[in-house]
Amino acid sequence: MSNSHWIEPDWPAPERVRALITTRQGGVSEGPYASLNLGLHVGDDPLAVAENRRRVLAAPGVPAIWLNQVHGIRVVDAAALDKTAPAPDADAAFSRQPGSACAVMTADCLPVLFCSADGHVVAAAHAGWRGLLAGVLEATVVAMATGGKEILAYLGPAIGPRAFEVGDEVRAAFIARDPSASTAFTPGVPGKWFADIYLLARQRLAQVGVVRAYGGDYCTVTEAERFFSYRRDGQTGRMASMIWLAPT
Repeated sequence: MSNSHWIEPDWPAPERVRALITTRQGGVSEGPYASLNLGLHVGDDPLAVAENRRRVLAAPGVPAIWLNQVHGIRVVDAAALDKTAPAPDADAAFSRQPGSACAVMTADCLPVLFCSADGHVVAAAHAGWRGLLAGVLEATVVAMATGGKEILAYLGPAIGPRAFEVGDEVRAAFIARDPSASTAFTPGVPGKWFADIYLLARQRLAQVGVVRAYGGDYCTVTEAERFFSYRRDGQTGRMASMIWLAPT
């Protein structure tokens, strides 16, 4: 499965749990989508996207469950979906069976991969600030139907804490849900704050018992050669964070 353009999460997941995170490198797309854009919704050549997806999906050897991400909290069961139907409106997917990979696409939002310590269930969630605030991570843990203390999480590449500038209203909304969220914001210019989305995610995960959270050390905005970033570039591609179960 190794590919120099991909990131394999560094976490103590069980052997049958497999995961990869793409970067912007290793594909055929051109212009602002160069080169491994996996998003069909961003204006790229569909044939280029199809080739990019083919290259990535050769690693797991199973189809991916792509989602129409809407910054909500709906979680779907990958095994129950019709793979020939349009992508469902959802921001997370879980699976207890081999045969498909749960996938989320990002370009600054936070991708979070999950697995149970016994290797029986995996999940992937897309957490922009709206979904994070609304509870998409908590909803994913509930859908996995195993105790939070039995779950491992990996925080994939997202906008870093010195690049994610938000307004007073965003900070206030998080603090209203959890007063400890105040520690995840540092002052910027008047009326603006820098938000640490990784810390916000760790706080929300801890509230549902998930304390084994790994990763969280990239910045999609500043690492321009490696990652797509919507905030930096506007017109850009999408990366994928994928997780699946190997057959026993």
